[in-house]
Amino acid sequence: MIKVVIADNHPIIRMGVTKVLEDANGFEVIEAVATTSELFEKLENVSPDVLMLEMDIPEINGIATLRKIKKEYPEIKVLMYSGQSEDVYALSTIRAGAFGYLSKASDIDYIISAVRKVSEGNMFITNELAQRLAFDEGTQKPRRFFRKLSTREVEVLKLLASGKRNKDVAIGLNLNEKTVSTYKARLMKKLNVDNMVDLLQQAKALELY
Repeated sequence: MIKVVIADNHPIIRMGVTKVLEDANGFEVIEAVATTSELFEKLENVSPDVLMLEMDIPEINGIATLRKIKKEYPEIKVLMYSGQSEDVYALSTIRAGAFGYLSKASDIDYIISAVRKVSEGNMFITNELAQRLAFDEGTQKPRRFFRKLSTREVEVLKLLASGKRNKDVAIGLNLNEKTVSTYKARLMKKLNVDNMVDLLQQAKALELY
Protein backbone atom coordinates (compact mmCIF):
# COMPACT_ATOMS: atom_id res chain seq x y z
CA MET A 1 0.00 0.00 0.00
CA ILE A 2 1.42 3.37 -1.05
CA LYS A 3 0.87 5.94 1.70
CA VAL A 4 0.22 9.47 0.43
CA VAL A 5 -0.06 12.91 2.01
CA ILE A 6 -1.74 15.66 -0.04
CA ALA A 7 -0.81 19.29 0.66
CA ASP A 8 -3.08 21.74 -1.17
CA ASN A 9 -5.02 24.76 0.03
CA HIS A 10 -8.07 24.03 -2.14
CA PRO A 11 -10.58 21.69 -0.43
CA ILE A 12 -12.06 20.48 -3.72
CA ILE A 13 -8.58 19.51 -4.98
CA ARG A 14 -7.79 17.61 -1.80
CA MET A 15 -11.10 15.76 -1.99
CA GLY A 16 -10.75 15.06 -5.71
CA VAL A 17 -7.19 13.75 -5.58
CA THR A 18 -8.02 11.66 -2.50
CA LYS A 19 -10.94 10.03 -4.33
CA VAL A 20 -8.90 9.36 -7.47
CA LEU A 21 -6.15 7.64 -5.49
CA GLU A 22 -8.37 5.70 -3.12
CA ASP A 23 -10.55 4.45 -5.99
CA ALA A 24 -7.39 3.02 -7.55
CA ASN A 25 -5.70 -0.08 -6.14
CA GLY A 26 -2.79 0.20 -3.75
CA PHE A 27 -3.08 3.76 -2.42
CA GLU A 28 -3.96 5.17 0.99
CA VAL A 29 -4.25 8.92 1.60
CA ILE A 30 -3.18 9.18 5.23
CA GLU A 31 -3.41 12.99 5.55
CA ALA A 32 -4.68 15.95 3.50
CA VAL A 33 -3.53 19.40 4.66
CA ALA A 34 -4.05 23.01 3.56
CA THR A 35 -0.94 24.85 4.80
CA THR A 36 2.76 24.24 5.35
CA SER A 37 2.48 24.61 9.14
CA GLU A 38 -0.22 21.93 9.13
CA LEU A 39 1.94 19.79 6.86
CA PHE A 40 5.00 19.83 9.13
CA GLU A 41 2.83 19.23 12.17
CA LYS A 42 1.38 16.09 10.58
CA LEU A 43 4.78 14.87 9.38
CA GLU A 44 5.88 14.58 13.00
CA ASN A 45 3.44 11.68 13.35
CA VAL A 46 3.04 10.13 9.88
CA SER A 47 5.53 8.79 7.34
CA PRO A 48 4.16 8.91 3.79
CA ASP A 49 5.84 7.25 0.85
CA VAL A 50 4.83 10.16 -1.37
CA LEU A 51 3.96 13.77 -0.61
CA MET A 52 1.88 15.54 -3.25
CA LEU A 53 2.84 19.16 -2.70
CA GLU A 54 1.11 22.10 -4.33
CA MET A 55 3.52 24.67 -5.76
CA ASP A 56 1.60 27.65 -4.35
CA ILE A 57 0.71 26.26 -0.94
CA PRO A 58 0.23 29.09 1.63
CA GLU A 59 2.78 30.33 4.19
CA ILE A 60 5.99 29.00 2.64
CA ASN A 61 6.25 28.71 -1.14
CA GLY A 62 6.42 25.26 -2.65
CA ILE A 63 10.12 25.19 -3.48
CA ALA A 64 11.13 26.42 -0.01
CA THR A 65 8.84 23.78 1.50
CA LEU A 66 10.40 21.15 -0.76
CA ARG A 67 13.89 22.09 0.42
CA LYS A 68 12.78 21.85 4.06
CA ILE A 69 11.22 18.43 3.42
CA LYS A 70 14.40 17.17 1.74
CA LYS A 71 16.46 18.34 4.71
CA GLU A 72 14.22 17.14 7.55
CA TYR A 73 12.50 14.13 5.94
CA PRO A 74 14.87 12.90 3.18
CA GLU A 75 13.07 9.55 2.94
CA ILE A 76 9.84 11.21 1.70
CA LYS A 77 9.51 11.39 -2.08
CA VAL A 78 7.90 14.65 -3.20
CA LEU A 79 5.69 15.01 -6.26
CA MET A 80 5.08 18.69 -7.01
CA TYR A 81 1.87 19.69 -8.75
CA SER A 82 0.46 23.03 -9.79
CA GLY A 83 -1.68 25.01 -12.17
CA GLN A 84 1.43 27.07 -12.94
CA SER A 85 3.36 26.76 -16.18
CA GLU A 86 4.68 23.23 -16.41
CA ASP A 87 7.68 23.89 -18.64
CA VAL A 88 9.00 26.55 -16.26
CA TYR A 89 8.38 24.99 -12.87
CA ALA A 90 9.04 21.34 -13.63
CA LEU A 91 12.79 21.85 -14.06
CA SER A 92 12.91 24.24 -11.12
CA THR A 93 11.28 21.82 -8.70
CA ILE A 94 13.26 18.82 -9.93
CA ARG A 95 16.48 20.77 -9.44
CA ALA A 96 15.34 21.44 -5.87
CA GLY A 97 14.89 17.72 -5.22
CA ALA A 98 11.38 16.77 -6.33
CA PHE A 99 10.86 13.34 -7.88
CA GLY A 100 8.39 14.72 -10.38
CA TYR A 101 6.07 17.49 -11.49
CA LEU A 102 2.42 17.14 -12.37
CA SER A 103 0.29 19.85 -13.95
CA LYS A 104 -3.23 20.22 -12.55
CA ALA A 105 -4.33 20.23 -16.18
CA SER A 106 -3.07 16.65 -16.63
CA ASP A 107 -5.41 13.71 -17.21
CA ILE A 108 -6.62 11.87 -14.11
CA ASP A 109 -4.70 8.76 -15.16
CA TYR A 110 -1.49 10.75 -14.82
CA ILE A 111 -2.12 11.26 -11.09
CA ILE A 112 -2.19 7.53 -10.47
CA SER A 113 0.82 6.73 -12.65
CA ALA A 114 2.79 9.70 -11.30
CA VAL A 115 2.31 8.79 -7.63
CA ARG A 116 3.06 5.12 -8.31
CA LYS A 117 6.20 5.93 -10.30
CA VAL A 118 7.50 8.38 -7.69
CA SER A 119 6.81 5.89 -4.89
CA GLU A 120 9.17 3.49 -6.66
CA GLY A 121 11.92 6.10 -6.60
CA ASN A 122 11.61 7.03 -10.27
CA MET A 123 11.31 10.50 -11.81
CA PHE A 124 8.02 11.59 -13.36
CA ILE A 125 7.34 14.24 -15.99
CA THR A 126 4.63 14.07 -18.64
CA ASN A 127 5.40 13.05 -22.21
CA GLU A 128 4.08 16.42 -23.36
CA LEU A 129 6.55 18.24 -21.14
CA ALA A 130 9.46 16.09 -22.29
CA GLN A 131 8.58 16.83 -25.91
CA ARG A 132 8.18 20.56 -25.30
CA LEU A 133 11.51 20.74 -23.51
CA ALA A 134 13.18 18.98 -26.44
CA PHE A 135 11.63 21.31 -29.02
CA ASP A 136 12.38 24.43 -26.99
CA GLU A 137 16.10 23.65 -27.14
CA GLY A 138 16.18 24.66 -30.78
CA THR A 139 14.06 27.81 -30.53
CA GLN A 140 14.67 31.40 -29.57
CA LYS A 141 11.66 31.58 -27.26
CA PRO A 142 12.17 33.48 -23.99
CA ARG A 143 11.61 30.21 -22.15
CA ARG A 144 15.01 29.02 -23.30
CA PHE A 145 16.54 31.51 -20.84
CA PHE A 146 14.98 29.55 -18.01
CA ARG A 147 17.60 26.85 -18.42
CA LYS A 148 20.20 29.35 -17.28
CA LEU A 149 18.39 30.16 -14.03
CA SER A 150 18.95 28.44 -10.72
CA THR A 151 16.00 27.43 -8.55
CA ARG A 152 16.70 30.33 -6.18
CA GLU A 153 16.87 32.79 -9.08
CA VAL A 154 13.45 31.61 -10.25
CA GLU A 155 12.07 32.17 -6.75
CA VAL A 156 13.52 35.70 -6.61
CA LEU A 157 12.25 36.53 -10.09
CA LYS A 158 8.76 35.29 -9.28
CA LEU A 159 8.56 37.43 -6.14
CA LEU A 160 9.91 40.51 -7.94
CA ALA A 161 7.39 39.94 -10.72
CA SER A 162 4.57 39.85 -8.16
CA GLY A 163 5.49 43.39 -7.07
CA LYS A 164 7.59 42.56 -4.00
CA ARG A 165 10.36 44.98 -3.02
CA ASN A 166 13.88 43.75 -2.32
CA LYS A 167 13.17 43.90 1.41
CA ASP A 168 10.01 41.78 1.05
CA VAL A 169 11.82 39.25 -1.16
CA ALA A 170 14.60 39.00 1.43
CA ILE A 171 12.12 38.33 4.21
CA GLY A 172 10.14 35.82 2.16
CA LEU A 173 13.21 33.80 1.19
CA ASN A 174 15.17 34.30 4.42
CA LEU A 175 17.95 36.23 2.66
CA ASN A 176 19.50 39.63 3.28
CA GLU A 177 18.72 42.56 0.99
CA LYS A 178 22.24 42.68 -0.40
CA THR A 179 21.92 39.07 -1.55
CA VAL A 180 18.59 39.86 -3.22
CA SER A 181 20.24 42.76 -5.06
CA THR A 182 22.96 40.36 -6.21
CA TYR A 183 20.33 37.93 -7.49
CA LYS A 184 18.53 40.76 -9.30
CA ALA A 185 21.75 41.81 -11.04
CA ARG A 186 22.45 38.19 -11.97
CA LEU A 187 18.93 37.79 -13.35
CA MET A 188 19.29 40.87 -15.51
CA LYS A 189 22.55 39.54 -16.91
CA LYS A 190 21.22 36.04 -17.58
CA LEU A 191 17.97 37.32 -19.13
CA ASN A 192 19.86 39.90 -21.17
CA VAL A 193 18.07 43.00 -19.84
CA ASP A 194 19.28 46.17 -18.11
CA ASN A 195 16.19 47.51 -16.32
CA MET A 196 13.29 46.31 -14.17
CA VAL A 197 10.65 46.89 -16.84
CA ASP A 198 12.38 44.52 -19.25
CA LEU A 199 13.10 42.07 -16.43
CA LEU A 200 9.37 41.92 -15.63
CA GLN A 201 8.61 41.43 -19.32
CA GLN A 202 10.90 38.41 -19.31
CA ALA A 203 9.17 37.12 -16.17
CA LYS A 204 5.86 37.48 -18.00
CA ALA A 205 7.25 35.63 -21.02
CA LEU A 206 8.30 32.84 -18.64
CA GLU A 207 4.73 32.85 -17.31
CA LEU A 208 5.87 33.65 -13.76
CA TYR A 209 2.90 35.95 -13.30
